[in-house]
Amino acid sequence: MNKLIFTILFCAISKILLAQQPVPVKPRILVSTDIGGTDPDDNQSMIHLLMYSEKFDIEGLVSSPSYGEGNKKEILRTIDLYEKDLPKLQKHVQGLALPKYLRSVTKQGKKGAAPYDGFSTSTEGSDWIIKCALKKSKQPLWILVWGGLEDLAQALHDKPEIQKNIKVFWIGGPNKKWSANSYAYIVENFPNLWFIESNSSYYGFFSDNVAENLNGKNYYKNYINEAGFLGKDYKDNRYEGRLKMGDTPSLLYMMDGDPNNPMKESWGGSYIKMNYSSKIVFERNTSIKDTVPVFSIMEFHFKGPVVAIPKDSVCITMTVQAEIGEQKWDGFYLGSGNYVVRYSPKRTEKLTYKVTSSIPGFKDQTGTFWVNNLWPGKNNTTDYVLGKNWYTDRPNPELYDDIWQGGKTVLKWRSDVLLDWAKRWDWLR
Repeated sequence: MNKLIFTILFCAISKILLAQQPVPVKPRILVSTDIGGTDPDDNQSMIHLLMYSEKFDIEGLVSSPSYGEGNKKEILRTIDLYEKDLPKLQKHVQGLALPKYLRSVTKQGKKGAAPYDGFSTSTEGSDWIIKCALKKSKQPLWILVWGGLEDLAQALHDKPEIQKNIKVFWIGGPNKKWSANSYAYIVENFPNLWFIESNSSYYGFFSDNVAENLNGKNYYKNYINEAGFLGKDYKDNRYEGRLKMGDTPSLLYMMDGDPNNPMKESWGGSYIKMNYSSKIVFERNTSIKDTVPVFSIMEFHFKGPVVAIPKDSVCITMTVQAEIGEQKWDGFYLGSGNYVVRYSPKRTEKLTYKVTSSIPGFKDQTGTFWVNNLWPGKNNTTDYVLGKNWYTDRPNPELYDDIWQGGKTVLKWRSDVLLDWAKRWDWLR
């Protein structure tokens, strides 16, 4: 009997130890988001952030759409809805961010991807990143990037010294495709930046390998169900309430335990150090014999006519045929008849491409290649060399969720997170 009691107590204590842990200091955060673009998951994550805003010192909300129609107005619209629900939330928790303040720190960043150089001109958003990063504080400014890296790259270019004051959590993966140039600029010029590159772990948050009542299809009707103004808006897009929230793990990471230790287990995943970032350079067209790591930066270099156009001009187009469909990518002129396109594959598959240009004499280029399922993959001489504070998804085979590396480090906590959030939705009824 004593042994049975001990076993029960041990299991109970173990569960407590594995549950959400307190964060040592309320983190200073700035969110860079492509909300309002082609993927409504940023709207879902913004709603989650506002409903838990007492847990953060929110210093900025920056619209940074490297692709699509994301905009500052969409952030402000969501704040307006939050303001209507705020009195009900305040009955249960103190310290929630005030709408007037949130509007004052909402800024418009760059619209569209950076050129080959990785930066262009400063924006309201990039200037705000610099201003927040230069504040006197004993705590770092955590920059949570839910979309493009363009404003972060611009801020680092304009004020390189801010790198010692900031820590970055980036939801990469498909965002890396759209931000390949700004990513390349950051990783090449700021390898000592403190940076979590979550390319696939975050997929665990919209995995349906959970109890049926909590899966993406059923969570809305079981726990949100048009609660409050935010709940109604959660359903008012093409997802029709289906839960995705791919950017939310960056918030969850800041809410559970010490964020200065990425290798711990947390609601937002667990990560390992990486000392190189995969870069593959092709000075020829690829073939079926070529295989590259998922999430790598690929550079395709081509020779063509010498033309009198400015360096870094968009002048060629790479059309890629992928499982998701056809997508087009800008390519650039480097001078002296040299042309280049950067690309980053987001999943395991076979890809084909065609490169075209309106420049007379530029010959169409075609090719194909395979993408494997391990990031950052085998080390190459062309890889970006990183410092001691760059982290990424755990490669352990047992931690894959379906095809997604590290996915189970987030999936493990998904039910706890969603049940905790369900309590707050009840407050809005």
